Order: sequence, then C-alpha cells, then structure tokens
Amino acid sequence: MSNTFEFKFSYEINPKYASTTAYFSMEFGIDQALKIYSGGLGFLAGSHMRSAYDLKQSVIGIGMLWKKGYYDQVRKADKSMEVLFQDKIYSFLEDTGITFDIQVNHHPVKIKAYYLAPEVFGTAPMFLLSTDLPENDYLAQTISHRLYDSNLSTRIAQYVVLGIGGATLLDLLNVDIETYHLNEAHALPAAFYLYKKEGSLEELKKHLVLTTHTPEQAGNEVHDFSLLEKMGFFNGLDHQTVRELTGIKDGNFNQTLAALRLSKIANGVSQKHGEVAKQMWEQYDDICPIIAITNAQNKKYWADKELYKLAAVTDLEGMRKRKKVLKSKFFEIVADQSGKIMDPDALTIVWARRFAEYKRPDLITADIERFNRLVTDQDRPLQVIWAGKPYPMDYGAISTFDSLVYLNKEHMNCAILVGYELWLSKMAKRGADVWLNNPRIPREASGTSGMTAAMNGALNFSTQDGWVLEFSKHAENSFVLPIVDTTLPHHQQDEFDAKNLMDVLEYEIIPTYYNQPHKWNELVYQSMNDVTPYFDSDRMADEYYQQVYSYKHQPQIMSINPH
Repeated sequence: MSNTFEFKFSYEINPKYASTTAYFSMEFGIDQALKIYSGGLGFLAGSHMRSAYDLKQSVIGIGMLWKKGYYDQVRKADKSMEVLFQDKIYSFLEDTGITFDIQVNHHPVKIKAYYLAPEVFGTAPMFLLSTDLPENDYLAQTISHRLYDSNLSTRIAQYVVLGIGGATLLDLLNVDIETYHLNEAHALPAAFYLYKKEGSLEELKKHLVLTTHTPEQAGNEVHDFSLLEKMGFFNGLDHQTVRELTGIKDGNFNQTLAALRLSKIANGVSQKHGEVAKQMWEQYDDICPIIAITNAQNKKYWADKELYKLAAVTDLEGMRKRKKVLKSKFFEIVADQSGKIMDPDALTIVWARRFAEYKRPDLITADIERFNRLVTDQDRPLQVIWAGKPYPMDYGAISTFDSLVYLNKEHMNCAILVGYELWLSKMAKRGADVWLNNPRIPREASGTSGMTAAMNGALNFSTQDGWVLEFSKHAENSFVLPIVDTTLPHHQQDEFDAKNLMDVLEYEIIPTYYNQPHKWNELVYQSMNDVTPYFDSDRMADEYYQQVYSYKHQPQIMSINPH
C-alpha cells in the first residue's frame, strides 16, 4: 500500500454545500474523450459532476477507469452493427501513486487510483479505480476492462472494487466524508465496508443514501447469496450478520432491496418514478423513505448558446436560421456515415438512445405502409434518423438495429448512425426538429435525453412517462401521445401507441411544421424556456443537498455488533 498523494479541493467550497459527499457510480459521461460510460446513467452522473463544480459543492466522484470502455460501436461490411473492444489511453488523468489491496474471490487484488482534476473538464474532483496492473494476474486485471462485463463473476468483482475499493481510497485520502451516495446499487459493497468502520447499522444509516434509476428488473440485480459471499461482496462479514443487516433470508440477494434497508433515504429520478419505486418496494419491511428528485442535465455543457441568446430577445426568425445551421452540421455526420445528403429545410425526426426492447426504436415503422408513404411524400418531406448503442450482448436489440439498417437502405432520407456517445448525442439534438421518445409506460424512470434536445431547439414527441409528465404540454411546448391502458398485453399497447404516434405525426406535427412555421417557432421558443431552469442539473444538485444529504435518519433501538 502506498500513498504520497495529498488531496484538497482546488476551488473554494460554497458554505451552503460544505458537508462532503462521495458520489459512487459505475459510469460517468464527462466528456467524449473519456469513454467510461454507456448511456443515460452516465450522462446523468456527468451532468451531476459538472453542476457540483459549477455550484462549488464539496463532492468527490468515485468511479472506475474502464480500459476498454463500454464498447466501440462500428459496422460490418454490410453496414450492420459490430461490437469492438479497444484499449483506451488518457493523458489527462493523473496517476496518484496510490495503490492498495482488497480481497476479491479470496485473493488480494491490487488497485491503482487515478485523479481527474476539476480544471480538466469542469467537474467535481474525481477518482477512477483500475485493476489493470502487472502485479495482478490476468483475471484480476480484467475486472476494470469492460463496463458491465457480461461475465457475472467479473461484474460482481467490479462492484466490489468500486464499493470497497472506493471507500478504502477515501480513507487513505483522509477525507472526512459525511455522505456516501450510491448512484444505483452497484457500489453496495461500500455499505458493508462502512458497517465495519462505523460499528453499527444505525451509524451506517447516518451516512448512506441511494438513487434508484429504473423499474426494470435488469437494473435491480438479484444474485446468488453464496456467490456474492465468495466474491467478497460483503467485505468479510459472515452470512448471518449480512442476513440480519439486510433482512434477506433466502438464497437470492436483491441489491436494491438491501440498499434500501441500509440507507437513511433513497430517491427515484422523476416524480412518476418516485411513485413507481414506492409501489415496487412498499411490500417490503424496513426500507428507508423513498422520495423523488427529478433528473436534470447540465445546460452549460449541452445547450447551444447562440440559440439561447436569440431566445433571450425573442428573435424567432433568428432562432429558425440558427437551427438550420445546426441541422446542416449534423447532416455532415449523417452524410459521412450513410452517404445520404439530408435537406436542412425538411422536417427531421431523431430517435436516439440505448436500443432496448421496451424503448421500441422501431415503433414508428410498425405500420410500414404508412411509414413509407410519409417518408416518400415529396410535398412535405420527412427525414428520420436513428442512433444508439444496445448492450453488446443484447442480441434482440442488435437485431432491431440491424433491421433498421436494412430498412434505411430503401430510403435516401432515412439513416441509422453508430457511435452514439456524448459528441454525437449533442450534434443529433442540435440537428433534430423532433426528438422521438416512445417507451412503454411506465418503464422509463426518467429519460433525460429529451431535456437536452429541448435545450437545442428540438421538440419532444413522447409517450407520457418519466420526466415528460413534468414538462410537456401537448401542442404548446411538445407533442405527447394519449396514455395507453397498461393492463393490456404488450402487443396491444404497441398497436395503440403506434397508431397514435402516426396520427399525431401526420395530422399535427407535419402540418404545423410546413403550414404554420411561425407557430412551430413559437413552440420551439416555449420548449426552450420551459426546460430551463428546472431541468438544468444545477437545480438537481442543489436538491440532493437540501433533501437527501441533509436528511436526518431516525435511529432505532437495536444495533448489531459487527464482530
């Protein structure tokens, strides 16, 4: 173990945010150059770190330095999707010189800490952990190779490194941490480290908080208790103590449920998701209170500044001209990838986010005859562009991506892009007139991409789920679909939503864009004004301090001896 690195904040802390929080996340979407994120969870964490810096909060980010990132999305010879794992090198990270060992699968694993200084990208200070060291054997080295590794044991080892490794690092840095914030339950092993350190469950609960991001089963992981114990997930605590702490008695260990029982407070990521999360977990005893803090994104990073300057003086014509310039820049990327020249005057719809079955990327093509008719209309041309990364082993989602590749070969005004990362996301939002979002409700906890689309003059077109319920006013600042009966079978829900989607597109969106351009510009103006400041992450970062970090846990009578 070595530590010659001295940490201190390089900016003056705002007294309003003086208590120090450690923010644990598997992924951070900080900058295009730092490929340690997969999608929405990372984009959100990145915006949080940027706002923590802007507000001068006493926040430290704890993450992993993924050697091969998530994956690089490339193409095969026929333009279908290919997964590439490629080594990444970062000259802007500082080697702290800190190395230390933790136990993973009954073996010592050496961890090295790298530092991302606030001045590099304008974030809170961040430490990224790596096991890719020559002192480790090959299996130990691979723990920090791939974000969300498909091998279960490797992924559990990643949680151990992030949680126990991150908490150990903070002790080595001699930082007085008041709050340990788990951004999802991945870093839950930190709780068992803190339990040993604090000496009781009540003391642990004073310091631990949880943000849960999804109602999806895949996002609330359940693993075999014995496997977790073997991998060192419980930091050496015996199984009886773990069962008493978490209240989990059978062989299936639910990480989110355990985190809800070990935290003083938790939050969902939209007002709707807060309600859904309460309904999901209220059947269980001894869980902490669940509130809602709606996700948000960092306007300073995401928004086109020229558009907002024009909006500030209500220059609608200037905004229209600026939007045309932004569309033309995005279309250069489309042309480079697809060989298709798009028209900046034509109505352009973009669907871009992680490809997943419940997000229904191909819903707009469900009635293929109607879709073909709309995209071949010469009088009111429609351009449709898709982008997004499936999980690298989600073969169903990859198949959907590839089916759209083949469909787009039939239409010169439709395209599907690879490499949907921060830079392409920003360019796509600037190039979209309409940002399409059509998940099955209530499956989308928040869905923040529409926020940053609105910040760049794109109108949201969405099912009524997640953050949209707090923002959208149909035909005033966006377009929303009627709410489906969620008790229907999925195929009937899809049929209902697909028909309404095409009706709103054909009878409202297209006529407004082409026949009432002034009204369209007013909608864009209203959308940009309505999305800020509430959906700027400065508000979100402030609310975490006011509502979560400062929350006072009400102690119970009993505590458990960690020994």
